[in-house]
Amino acid sequence: MLRDTIKAAQISAMKAGEKPRLAAVRLILAKLKDKDIELRTASSVPDDDVIVVDVLQKMAKQRRESITLYEQGGRQELADAEKGELAVIEEFLPSQMDEDAVNAAIETIKAELGASSIKDMGKVITELKARHGTQLDMGKASGLVKAALA
Repeated sequence: MLRDTIKAAQISAMKAGEKPRLAAVRLILAKLKDKDIELRTASSVPDDDVIVVDVLQKMAKQRRESITLYEQGGRQELADAEKGELAVIEEFLPSQMDEDAVNAAIETIKAELGASSIKDMGKVITELKARHGTQLDMGKASGLVKAALA
């Protein structure tokens, strides 16, 4: 499981004395703990790897936004720290689909659902997320779905 891999990375970072990596892994584990607490009262809890990937994707998105803002503000040292954390976070994310693969998946789903107009965008995105949610950035994918249905 992905959570076990992250815990093993924490132990190896401790043993190797890699302080920046250890700090990033601890951040990941803290966010996962927060998510676990949040889901205690949930009626249905998704698979653990789905939870972990969702948390990692959100963390990666936050880091990318922070990097952009820090670089615009001339704070390169903070941007570099965020880049280091982002690199550690991306180690644990499953490989992402390239744009051609996403477009092929969209076309397949469009054909299966009989989607032809922008009104069907919600159905296509829901199915796309159900099948490939862990392997793609839904922000970019929604733009591709919109273009495919326009």
